[in-house]
Amino acid sequence: MNGVEIDRLSFCYRDSKQEILHEIGTSVEAGEFVCILGQSGCGKSTLLRLLAGLEKPTGGSIRIDGEELRGASLSRGMVFQDYGLFPWMSAGENIVLALRQRFPEMTKAEKKALALSMLEKVGLQREIYSKLPKSLSGGMKQRCAIAQAFAIDPPILLMDEPFGALDAVTRAKLQDLVLELWESGEKSRKKTVFFVTHDVDEAILLADHIIVLGQRPSRIIYELRIPEEKRAKRETQFVDSEIISMRNELIRQINQDVEQHIGE
Repeated sequence: MNGVEIDRLSFCYRDSKQEILHEIGTSVEAGEFVCILGQSGCGKSTLLRLLAGLEKPTGGSIRIDGEELRGASLSRGMVFQDYGLFPWMSAGENIVLALRQRFPEMTKAEKKALALSMLEKVGLQREIYSKLPKSLSGGMKQRCAIAQAFAIDPPILLMDEPFGALDAVTRAKLQDLVLELWESGEKSRKKTVFFVTHDVDEAILLADHIIVLGQRPSRIIYELRIPEEKRAKRETQFVDSEIISMRNELIRQINQDVEQHIGE
């Protein structure tokens, strides 16, 4: 189980008096795909860094299965927008490095075999294993980052606008890939995913739980849970009346919050 409880979570940097997050509170069930939605600069990535244990809250707490989160852990994998690959290491070596930390008992041959298997699973040829990131396209580098994150098999996966810099076609393919990898897990072992985006359509396509953050100091201004039978599909998300209604309400909530802060 990997349920997450966020209780009155607040955050501001030590050298600043400006509060970024203000008393965020929500509950996330194990296996949910959560999209954190909001305008640029509203604190989405900060919330993700707190969930990763890379920052400490100035108020409130995060609990995973009832235990308070204290620092980073390999039980929470991270996928960044800038890929997070070491440029001096090949794609395969980047994956093996993560495996070395997560599974120290594995032999060198086992780590390489798993890295090759994950590259194939995300649609890359085995030859990519020996290529440096600079020789790969943006979409290929992001596939490597996704392969690395899923290879270490963390029960909680954190994704910080991973497709924001990609073209529309590559982005759609990687959205489908992440959904496929997430849905392939058994119900009892399905990863809990937190996915940061500012794209309403992306959130509706991916998530079964959407959290909308308002302007700073950020708080949750709207929360939506989508039953399995109501989840969007790519071929219907722009024609299904219920999905269109969800989309309009999410946009309305965001615009209403923006209008309230204009001129402040």
